[in-house]
Amino acid sequence: MTLVLVYLVVLVLIAIVLFALGSVLFGRGEPLPPLPRGTTATVLPASGITGADVDAVKFTQTLRGYNTSEVDWVLDRLGQELDLLRGQLAAVRAAHGVDDGEDAGSEGVHAAPSSQDDA
Repeated sequence: MTLVLVYLVVLVLIAIVLFALGSVLFGRGEPLPPLPRGTTATVLPASGITGADVDAVKFTQTLRGYNTSEVDWVLDRLGQELDLLRGQLAAVRAAHGVDDGEDAGSEGVHAAPSSQDDA
């Protein structure tokens, strides 16, 4: 029984030495200081948002999921960009005398299914 206790004590001492050595050699593992409170690392370009920009967006994770203020900000920016692009498209169509095609576009691939589709 004493031999098992000696083995356990030696094992714990070796683990402590290895942990201390690893901590000294590799540090805490945080090369950058944490962001100040109220700031975020979530970024989007000021204009000309592309699909790659949206794919690259990272949100801070909190206890209940993602930080809602960051998600709201990204959705607002994407909405503004869509409004701007649709306004530019409408201006170009109006300048060239092309019909908006609102009725044709409403039945597109991303349109919500209607109850008539089931019948």
